[in-house]
Amino acid sequence: MPVIAILLQAALWVWFLGCVTTYRFGKVLLVEGMGVRSAEFAMLCLYSLGVVLYHCLPAGRWILLGILLLWFAVQFLCHWRYTLFGAGPEKIRGYNECFRGTLRIFPESETRLVPDFYHIALHALILANIALCAA
Repeated sequence: MPVIAILLQAALWVWFLGCVTTYRFGKVLLVEGMGVRSAEFAMLCLYSLGVVLYHCLPAGRWILLGILLLWFAVQFLCHWRYTLFGAGPEKIRGYNECFRGTLRIFPESETRLVPDFYHIALHALILANIALCAA
């Protein structure tokens, strides 16, 4: 289990680092980084602290689980709520503009937010880490 934990935690950390830096592969934009003066960097630091505590303290597992649940709740409120229940035209336009040019599996929609590939993978990694901590 520790090897799986380390791999999943490292995968999430490296993947989310793209929100701070920028991941671009040739002409394909995966995610535009927001820099070190951003909420994304603060979340990366909080997650990093949780991972360290997970490996150093008996209660660290529960601290990391709390951080992951908070993170997923924020992601749900920012992305999936609008994907599942729809959003107004202004919200959709702003969202699509913010993530214009990123790699997409599903096309943009006029009635719902459709997360790009980066966010779908990010949310899957967060959920996998939650399942690992909760197990």
